[in-house]
Amino acid sequence: MAPGMTAPLYTTEILRLASSLPEPQRLERVDWVAEERSPTCGSRIRLELQLDQQGRIVALSQEVHACAFGQASAALMGAAASGRGHDEVAAALVQLNAWLGGEQVTDLWPGFEALESARSRRGRHDAILLPFRALLSAMESSRK
Repeated sequence: MAPGMTAPLYTTEILRLASSLPEPQRLERVDWVAEERSPTCGSRIRLELQLDQQGRIVALSQEVHACAFGQASAALMGAAASGRGHDEVAAALVQLNAWLGGEQVTDLWPGFEALESARSRRGRHDAILLPFRALLSAMESSRK
């Protein structure tokens, strides 16, 4: 890249991930619902969740209104969520937040390396974290 030029906001990989986000689907059974909104950027997500007897994710459906970073994050989260429990999701949120803040994280949620360009764009961090916040909110509702 020429001196003085900045990297593009959305890379081809981020746009590919954003466009791979599945449309919301009807779940066989909806155990928990969470709706979250980012006060920073206005991104919104509605997430429906089905859990097994041990509290692990069986299925989820997301309705996402966010920028390409938020959509890409939701796609990555959804693709690797099946079979995960509350503690894994909580740890993933902490790790992702640390990674976005510039820390080295060795056990990052699968595929998040594709969002490397977002690390320097703090204004996009809330949209990226939003799907995990919604998932964790739904899972915590199930524990009450």
